[in-house]
Amino acid sequence: MDPSLIVIVVVVAALAFDFTNGFHDTANAMATSIATGALKPKVAVSISAVLNLVGAFLSIEVAKTISGGIVDDTKVTPTVVFAGLVGAIIWNLLTWLFGLPSSSSHALFGGLIGATWIASGADAVHFAAVVEKILIPAVASPLVAGLVAVVGTFLVYRITASARQDVVSKTFKTAQALSASLVSLAHGTNDAQKTMGVITLTLIASGSLAAGSGPPLWVVLSAGTAIALGTYLGGWRIIQTMGKKITEIQTPQGFAAETSAAVTILASSHLGFALSTTHVCSGGIIGSGVGRRLAEVRWGVAGRMALAWLFTLPAAAVVGAIAAEVAGSGSVGTVLVGVAGVAIAVVIYLWSRRNPVTAQNVNESSAEPVAAAA
Repeated sequence: MDPSLIVIVVVVAALAFDFTNGFHDTANAMATSIATGALKPKVAVSISAVLNLVGAFLSIEVAKTISGGIVDDTKVTPTVVFAGLVGAIIWNLLTWLFGLPSSSSHALFGGLIGATWIASGADAVHFAAVVEKILIPAVASPLVAGLVAVVGTFLVYRITASARQDVVSKTFKTAQALSASLVSLAHGTNDAQKTMGVITLTLIASGSLAAGSGPPLWVVLSAGTAIALGTYLGGWRIIQTMGKKITEIQTPQGFAAETSAAVTILASSHLGFALSTTHVCSGGIIGSGVGRRLAEVRWGVAGRMALAWLFTLPAAAVVGAIAAEVAGSGSVGTVLVGVAGVAIAVVIYLWSRRNPVTAQNVNESSAEPVAAAA
């Protein structure tokens, strides 16, 4: 395949991934605000979309980590990047179908690692960087956000114990709108950069940019726009899971969960850690459930989420590796990978229409056994 054509194909695939990242992760910022009624569903996703776009312009540290950190950019070809993106997109769509808030970030990392490993060998993967920049934050970030949310929720309820509950609810609805907006801004600074990093890696691999270059302005703008459009679409299935199925959320809890998540994400973006905003926000929600006295946490749902987190990186790596093996056979193989990816996406979409979740029914959820938090 013509080198310039494959670069265009990769850029399109990267923006498609960014779009799925947007609707997959809308729940991170807005699920709790929608669940408590602090924001109407359509208003929430509109605010989130705008702030994701703004956040994309605030930092490029995470983009640098991806474009020159986890894999050797001298051993990566645009075809390999394309294969990795296919693996990430398929995993994103599957987990969205089942309403599982898994990590779009780890899907992307897994796809790239698997594709690179197959195409160029294990030496092309910087495993020390993977551990330092991905695996350690993956474990630490939800724990940190959860702990902050536990403490924050406890303090909020302690401070407002003697206040009128209707006043507390109204006050924290406003506070939630602000904290959810901050999470959206933080999400843009972290997740939009991942696509910037992938496109930059492709441009470096094709010789269009020098090694070590940061993302050009057009890359920042297009990545920010793609994730904003996906966010506006609203990943209602995952919003329903995070807002209604983990724990019943009151406005003070939602504020504590969102604030803890935003602080964790912004700090990590500044340090260049490409963490999962899904892990962070889920940890914050669970922490807020534990922190409220007599709150109920559905640990069965949390357990299914944890399994999805565990399998995300290796599952996407396997798909990315298979895609790289097929695409490595030449132009025909690359076309086959692209056609297969589109076909799988269409099947998943049609399957989802059998039981649609929309802005109108997102706050409805079937009852599930719960256990009171200690």
